[in-house]
Amino acid sequence: MRLPGYGYRPRIGNVMEKSVQGFEKQRLRVVIRGAVQGVGFRPFIYRLATAMALPGWVSNSAQGVFVEVEGPPEALHAFLLRLEGERPPRASIQSLESSFLAPLGLESFEIRPSDGTGERTVLILPDIATCADCLREIFDPADRRHLYPFTNCTNCGPRFSIIQSLPYDRPNTTMARFTMCEACAAEYENPADRRFHAQPNACPTCGPHVELWNAAGTPLCAHGRAMADAAQAVRDGRVLALKGLGGFHLLADARNDEAISRLRSRKHREEKPLAIMAPCLEWVQAHCEISPLERRLLLSPESPIVLLRRRHDPDKKAGAVAPSVTPGNPDLGVMLPYTPLHHILLKSLNSPVVATSGNLTDEPICTDEREAVLRLSGIADLFLVHDRPIARHVDDSVARVILGRELVLRRARGYAPLPIHVGRSLPPVLAVGAHLKSSVAISNRTEVFVSQHIGDLETAQAFDAFRRVCDDFARLYGLTPRAVACDHHPDYLSTRHAIATGLPVILVQHHHAHVLACMAENGLSAPVLGVSWDGTGYGLDRTVWGGEFLRITDTGFDRVAHLRPFPLPGGDRAVKEPRRAAVGLLYEMLGSEILTREDLEPLRSFSPQDRRLLGQALVHRINAPLTSSAGRLFDAAAAILGLRLRVRFEGQAAMELEWAAQAVATDESYPFRFAPKDGSMTLDWEPTIRSLLADVGAAAPVAVMAARFHNTLAEMIVAVAAHEGVRQIALSGGCFQNRYLTERTVRRLTQAGYSPHWHQRVPPNDGGIALGQIVAAARWKE
Repeated sequence: MRLPGYGYRPRIGNVMEKSVQGFEKQRLRVVIRGAVQGVGFRPFIYRLATAMALPGWVSNSAQGVFVEVEGPPEALHAFLLRLEGERPPRASIQSLESSFLAPLGLESFEIRPSDGTGERTVLILPDIATCADCLREIFDPADRRHLYPFTNCTNCGPRFSIIQSLPYDRPNTTMARFTMCEACAAEYENPADRRFHAQPNACPTCGPHVELWNAAGTPLCAHGRAMADAAQAVRDGRVLALKGLGGFHLLADARNDEAISRLRSRKHREEKPLAIMAPCLEWVQAHCEISPLERRLLLSPESPIVLLRRRHDPDKKAGAVAPSVTPGNPDLGVMLPYTPLHHILLKSLNSPVVATSGNLTDEPICTDEREAVLRLSGIADLFLVHDRPIARHVDDSVARVILGRELVLRRARGYAPLPIHVGRSLPPVLAVGAHLKSSVAISNRTEVFVSQHIGDLETAQAFDAFRRVCDDFARLYGLTPRAVACDHHPDYLSTRHAIATGLPVILVQHHHAHVLACMAENGLSAPVLGVSWDGTGYGLDRTVWGGEFLRITDTGFDRVAHLRPFPLPGGDRAVKEPRRAAVGLLYEMLGSEILTREDLEPLRSFSPQDRRLLGQALVHRINAPLTSSAGRLFDAAAAILGLRLRVRFEGQAAMELEWAAQAVATDESYPFRFAPKDGSMTLDWEPTIRSLLADVGAAAPVAVMAARFHNTLAEMIVAVAAHEGVRQIALSGGCFQNRYLTERTVRRLTQAGYSPHWHQRVPPNDGGIALGQIVAAARWKE
């Protein structure tokens, strides 16, 4: 595994040859930094050195891995080359520094105790999905770990979710309470064993175990019986709360519509799609269209939820998921089992389960079993728990494939906390993100460590989790931030938290942060034309921005163009009622006469009295803020087409507009105007909406209208690019989660001779904001 932007060249060759000239034996000291702890790097060094008959030692430190070996110059040269070429598969070397010293007369090679002092620069690995070797052991009746739910080795298992401090050694993890038995200790000490220095190593004799509890938290049974009874409960249509790697899942039979409906009702999650865990890859291939890249992503060590297109006839296939799992959605969020616990349970069931986060809506995922009983007792019928503590919550990641590349939509398990490498040294700054899809970040030299997904800061529990992550990140890396970067919105809880720290606060405009995040991930330098499209962001003019074109310079940005603003009657209510966005948009075009129209569904959905109130609010601008938001433009178009007047979850209207557009193939688009206004260029959607209304009146197919609308937005972006003449284009913001829009825009920009860039391992939504805030803060401090 290589991290994006990482690369190094070992300091060998002529320098080394000169330094060792005339000496028969030398001592080589090597300092290796990067993702080199928790991947079997010390055992690898031990085996390599002993195989080459080089005495010395290896040790973990808070900076990485330190190595010293002694031998002839040509052997030390070969050791350096083999160290890079044969490193463990999950290791990533950021830097390798070597120096040559006088020999000490070392006689053997040893693994020395770790050194936890000094600056903490080592990379902490994410949790890693179960490897093939461990999986074979789990299902081998003759193996001593047969059906053991906590099997792991140096190539897989928990990392980020169990580490409490650096360096990564068992006493610094939540496995410290479990003393290895004689057999496990022998594996741990055996250089030839793949569990040599595997910190979470355990077995049924000495390791964690599972128990099945009832809804009140009373233990019912343990070990294999607990696993069998839990599987039977799912078959019987009951909801099971399962303590996994980074928190609790809520599981239910994905084929049982009644069980899914009951789960939705208890969790207060009416229509938002639910992810499923499939029993095996063959099931996924039978029920979903899956490309080679999507297959690779499903089977990867990160093992995220992958958004896949359902096959056209899923209901005819045995074991198809219930319609209530993803109502009206042509896609299915699918993951494969990624821990032994999940593998054993799914093997027993041999059918898919819904696996959704163990929480109430807008609350963080539960990590402690007693806490789970209190918070989830009204949702789960049974609890399958274990006694290995979880150091920090880590949700499942979500990804999809766009234009042949992985696009992470929720960055958590498997990805966090690996850093984003930037091209210059940064001071230690804490960035606290935005309000929705919250994540935080902290910088250390050339690395920006982005946290796991936290969620929307809509509840006290979510805000508490946010504050814990802020403290945890600074403590884990031993960093004292010199400043805090936050969103420009004065009412965000994250902004208030930044002010409460007492540190210098750097306010970063929301859409500027979006673009800088995309630039950082793609290694771009100014000038760049940033296209930042989302639902909402606090503008420098105190209006609601969201359809922005920013020219990024070395010192800041210029807002060179934006979508034409329109009012949102009801303010925040318009986010949950796309019909209000449609009314505001139509009022901006046609004035008060629109309120008497009976031929348009958004207007018909309001009573005469409500229309009068809407009219007064729009005329007098009472709770009807102006917005240039592309997200609200999507909502308005969806409402005008009759697809969605009210939403049950964020982005639902825009998603349904995208699904409609995917049903046809057309290059047709609607007209629009692009003209200067109030000091910047304005993209006027009025000709677009008038043409859309004409199509609605002519009863054109909804799919055709949806595709034309998407195509028009892509043409708008190309028009601004042509006006600005900047070759590098960065696409960011939640609207670029839309596969149709992103693919169409990238193709059109490429055809027009521009170089478009989009997100890959950092979400385009607000989950990537913290990275951009760090970059902005560094520029400001410079």
